[in-house]
Parts: sequence; structure tokens; C-alpha cells
Amino acid sequence: MTSTDLSHFTENQSKDEKKEASEEDKLGEEFKELILSLPKEKGWITPYVYLFQGFWFPSHIIQPVITFQNHFQAKDSDVVVATLPKSGTTWLKALTFAIVNRHNFPSLENHPLLAYNPHHLVPFFELSVYGEAYDKTPDLSNMNEPRLFGTHIPFTSLAKSIKDSKCKIIYICRNPFDNLVSHWVFLNKTKPESFPTITLDEAFERFCKGTIGFGPFGSHVLGYWKESIARPDKVLFLKYEDLKEDVNFHVKRVAEFLGCPFTQDEVSSGVVENIVKLCSFEKMKELEVNKSGAVGKNVENKHFFRKGEVGDWVNYIPPSMVKKLSKIIEENLSGSGLSFKDNFPMVI
Repeated sequence: MTSTDLSHFTENQSKDEKKEASEEDKLGEEFKELILSLPKEKGWITPYVYLFQGFWFPSHIIQPVITFQNHFQAKDSDVVVATLPKSGTTWLKALTFAIVNRHNFPSLENHPLLAYNPHHLVPFFELSVYGEAYDKTPDLSNMNEPRLFGTHIPFTSLAKSIKDSKCKIIYICRNPFDNLVSHWVFLNKTKPESFPTITLDEAFERFCKGTIGFGPFGSHVLGYWKESIARPDKVLFLKYEDLKEDVNFHVKRVAEFLGCPFTQDEVSSGVVENIVKLCSFEKMKELEVNKSGAVGKNVENKHFFRKGEVGDWVNYIPPSMVKKLSKIIEENLSGSGLSFKDNFPMVI
């Protein structure tokens, strides 16, 4: 980077920081004091991420999380799709929506998933439902039941009403190497133009340190894993790699978990296969709605569909990085009973 480029970047970064500060001015003195009190690290697509309730969040996410925690009232029929970013979120949202609403939309010719991105049909608490609410409570009375929501929020930071109610949580995780690479590529595509491209080395170090949005990886995964062990009727824990290996089996498993199992007639008539086909990566990527439009203000729909492959990380991550991250993940998950070793080839 030349001195001219550096000066240009510094100037634009300063503008971004001022913009973030300006947005924070709207949130009240109490929130600003909270932000100033939190440990911070350099962000990926925001100037900083802040350590809040044991996890790293961009500042614009923290207020919606607080509002969500204080005001969201879960219903027993609610379904929450929870993930770390870039873990199969879009796919699981599509599958869940199709499974739950299969009687409402039996025809695949005019299905909502053909006209709407899954993130619009299954909105994020922190980005959509409360993303613009700040200290206000959105009106959710018009949502059809069962209400479907998505979130990247760690289990420990979910609203108390979700934990106390009988609503269901479906969590999906992805092996840390594919998650890292997908996260890195995605954020470089969606970052502000004034931010420099994040190198793989930088992304790797931040991932290992845990300073990714909603990270650390190990803590986030373990929160839902432990709850799925303690309350299997409450949390269904899935792995992206397992879903890819036998999607039909896991679609049936999700339906049974949600209390709407497929009948033998449905299985025989191909309902499961139709849902799998409708929600397939190839099908969703080619839909016009997913080639244009955006989720929120900045993220274009097309960026949610890259490769959807298992093991693509081997094309990016050298053995030295694999060894370091493998050790970190093994230490983080030690004694939990959770492992990713069977889901991808280890290169030590």
C-alpha cells in the first residue's frame, strides 16, 4: 500500500469511525457508556468489535441484542434457527421454512422460497427484528405461527423467554476450517470499500483469537452443544457436513424434532425429496431473487451463495495453520464429547 493509498484509507476509515460514532449518538448516554467500558479489538467490517457478555460483537449489534433480551416474549410454538455466521445458515433457514410450511405451500411452483431470500422469511433477531428498533419493541403480532426466527446470538445471550419456554432451537455448526474460509471470503465481499482487503493470515489470527463476530467459535458451538445434551427436546444440534452427507435423513429428523413429522404417505409421494430439491444450493443460487436484492442495507443476496462445499478449506489453509487451529479447537472442545475430526481430513 502506497503512502497515498494509506492516506486515503486512513481518511475513509476515519469517516467510517465517525459514522459509527454518529449512529451511537442516537442510542443514549447509557449505551455509549457501556460501549466505552467494553474491551475492544479491531473489527473485520466495522472499526471495532466489543467483548459483550463473553462474546465479540460489532457495536451496532449490541443495542439490538439488549433490546431483544429485555423485550422478546417467546411463544411455545416459536422456532429459532441458530448458527455462527457462515455455517449453513441460509440453507437451514430454507429447509426449516419449507418443512414447517409444507401444508400451507404444497405446490413448488409458487412457493415463497422462489420469490424471497430465506433471510427475509426467517428474520434475524439482531439484524432484522430488533436491528432497527434500538430501545423500541417491534410489533410481531402479525407473524404467522409457528413464528420462525434466526440468530447468530450465543445461547447464553438469548432472551430469557426463549430459554424458559417450550420453543424449539435448531443449531447448525460447520467445521472450523471451512467456517474460517467462508467467513473470510464473505466479509471481504461485504466490507466497506474504505476497508482494506483482509488477508488470510489476518483472518486466521483473528479467528484463532476468537475476535470474530459472535465468536469465539468454540464457546459459541459449545453453548448450544451442551444445551442439546441437557435438553434434547429443546435444542437440536446439527453439523453442516452431516447434513450434506444425508440431507433426506436430517430433514426428517428436523420435522420430527419440531413436532410435525412426515407421514408415510408424504415420504412415499416424494415430499421430502421435493423439499430437499427446492432448498438445494444449486436451486437457490440460480433463483433471480438470490441474484439481486439485499438483506438489510449492505449484504447482497448473491453473497450468501458461494460454493457450499465440504473441505474446500484445503485449497486455502496451509498445514502450519491447520496444526495451530486444530490444537486450539481440540483444547476448546476437550471433554465435551463434541469433535469435528470425523467431518474433514486432518492435515497435521
